[in-house]
Amino acid sequence: MEDLSGGYLTTEYEDRLDKASVHSYYPRPSMVRDSFLSLNGEWELSVCREGEEPEYLDRILVPFPLESRLSGYGKCVSKGSVIHYRRKVRLPLELRGGTLLLHFGAVDTLCRVAVNGRTVGEHEGGYLPFSCDITEAVGCEDEFLLSVTVRDELDKKYPYGKQRRDRGGMWYTPVSGIWQSVWLERVPEVYVERLKITPTVDYATVEVFGGSEEKLLILEDGREYRFTGNSVTVSPIDPICWTPENPHLYRFTLKSGEDEVRSYFALREVGCASFDGVPRLTLNGEPYLFNGLLDQGYYPDGIFLPATEDGYRDDILRMKELGFNTLRKHIKIEPEIFYYLCDTLGMAVFQDAVNNSDYSFLLDTALPTIGLKRMPDKFRHKSEENREEFIKTMLGMMEHLYNFPSVVYYTVFNEGWGQFCADECFRLAKNADGTRIIDATSGWFTQKESDVDSRHIYFKKIKMGKASSRPIVISEFGGYSYRVKGHLFGEDNYGYRNMKTREELEDCFVRLYEDEIEPLIPLGISALIYTQLSDVEDETNGILTYDRRVRKLDRGRIRPLMERLNKLVKEQK
Repeated sequence: MEDLSGGYLTTEYEDRLDKASVHSYYPRPSMVRDSFLSLNGEWELSVCREGEEPEYLDRILVPFPLESRLSGYGKCVSKGSVIHYRRKVRLPLELRGGTLLLHFGAVDTLCRVAVNGRTVGEHEGGYLPFSCDITEAVGCEDEFLLSVTVRDELDKKYPYGKQRRDRGGMWYTPVSGIWQSVWLERVPEVYVERLKITPTVDYATVEVFGGSEEKLLILEDGREYRFTGNSVTVSPIDPICWTPENPHLYRFTLKSGEDEVRSYFALREVGCASFDGVPRLTLNGEPYLFNGLLDQGYYPDGIFLPATEDGYRDDILRMKELGFNTLRKHIKIEPEIFYYLCDTLGMAVFQDAVNNSDYSFLLDTALPTIGLKRMPDKFRHKSEENREEFIKTMLGMMEHLYNFPSVVYYTVFNEGWGQFCADECFRLAKNADGTRIIDATSGWFTQKESDVDSRHIYFKKIKMGKASSRPIVISEFGGYSYRVKGHLFGEDNYGYRNMKTREELEDCFVRLYEDEIEPLIPLGISALIYTQLSDVEDETNGILTYDRRVRKLDRGRIRPLMERLNKLVKEQK
């Protein structure tokens, strides 16, 4: 096993980490109950070979992945390893009786869960939540042994993003095992299983799955909606629409029999429309410039997870301070707390599906970079098993994130990675969620169907080219690299243009937007995604250093520029 504990950067969030209360916020802010017990904290750990009896000689801090320093383990597991977690759980009085649900935010990749040696659930895939009903397995006991067995072979059948054991360049340290919160909640025998909230600019439709027939929805202002069946339309008085500039939310309580949950919605719509013959993306019916950054969601101490939720909050707020209004969450699905913070703080999210199958440097990067950006995809990545797994995860992601108003846009395939039958996948995505923008092919290998014309431009001047019938999205560009001494992950460097000083970086950044971007906005650019929010391991093309301790661009110079660009689109109506 490779030891990953040395040479890592520290963050201020690690400095504030309380190991007795790790990520202890309610993990599912989209549907909150009072009965809640966090199982984050210290667990026993054994990593052994298949068939070997586990010996629990190590300890690990859940929910940090094994490879991270914050986990206390800090080693990369080899192929053929089996990861065993266990801990004793004592139920407080308020969780005894009724139905007991055990929730996992995410476990990478193949997972089996047991209570007192009895299997209560299994799950495949490393990015989506799952739950187990453990009522019968626990029985009348107030204490039980919880064990979790995980295998992670980095099998390319399953979505894996940028994980690679031989990390370097644009590939990063892999993660294994539990990497999001584990928690318990007690529910009545008949309970609300999930909500589906569909907004418009005037009202929201709340669909309820599970629960009793008679239901009561109470808005925060006291207005009540009594209804039977599965859905209700909620129409606030003097409706206020959600935008990144004014992230207004409507909070409510839903009562269904003995069950009670709290949630929220926003009034907002995204779409496409033509203004003076120019197709544009819209927010609440008006042209809007989604002006943002690529966000990989990596941290030097926790890898897939910041030491505290303040890591997410500060990333969002520091980019808002510069005048950005959008983050493109790049081939990674975050814990719900990230999307909740985007909802409450005001940050639009472009969410990528997570790639699986093989990546080819020649076909997926080199040839498109020199101009070969058209390629049929019907016969690429032909494994039916891989295709089914990609679609299952993509649709699962869209269902999981449906209620977060900040999520306005989905990317199906990025730069051809794992791409197959993009037109069919676009239709599947659009049928699953017709309320959001669907980018079928970000970068290149465009087929016939997509909501947008999505382009990556790194090594040449940004130009409009031929007119497009779809809104134009520059979904990746920039990537300017500046290495800040004392804040580097290692000696290697990966970026698209290297700058020697902070002043040079800022001058080139401003010229890029003023000379190349600003003149094109009136001609049809609807969204901008600069690479990127932060450095990541060898990549030093972030606006923040990897440890988040240095912001490389000055607010006083960058914010007025961004505000001017944002206003340009609003003037096009």
